[in-house]
Amino acid sequence: MALIRWRPRGELDPFRDLQEEINRLFDFSLGRRPLERMGLFEGEWAPAIDMYEDENKVVVKAELPGLTDKDIDVNIMNGTLTVKGEKKKEEEKKEHGFYRLERSYGAFSRSITLPAAVDAGKVTASFKNGILEIELPKKEEAKPKQIKVKVD
Repeated sequence: MALIRWRPRGELDPFRDLQEEINRLFDFSLGRRPLERMGLFEGEWAPAIDMYEDENKVVVKAELPGLTDKDIDVNIMNGTLTVKGEKKKEEEKKEHGFYRLERSYGAFSRSITLPAAVDAGKVTASFKNGILEIELPKKEEAKPKQIKVKVD
């Protein structure tokens, strides 16, 4: 026998129920986990990262709110950039009879395969307003070269 949640008269709305199920599916497919909001996946989070390149460099930006430069470790090995760190959980605060935890905490590690050969000795990283920006200059052999075609 299936149990059905009781709803007061007039509250039955099959479209709302369908919408809730669709939203839940999208949350999982887009990487958002509703259960994470309840603390069931504590310690599992990854910062959002943007990466772009131009002729001379590859730039990686990572959102790391609430961290300091001492909480972050950046390294490059075999064409892979790795950003590691840990966001420490703040002390619980219970006010007005309720408690809500929506921000993610714990250790993280993001590894990104770089699209071009970079000069690891010239890499720079800066951290401002919760944004880590890493500039990875390309090696000369990785930069595009114009080749003139001779006509005989």
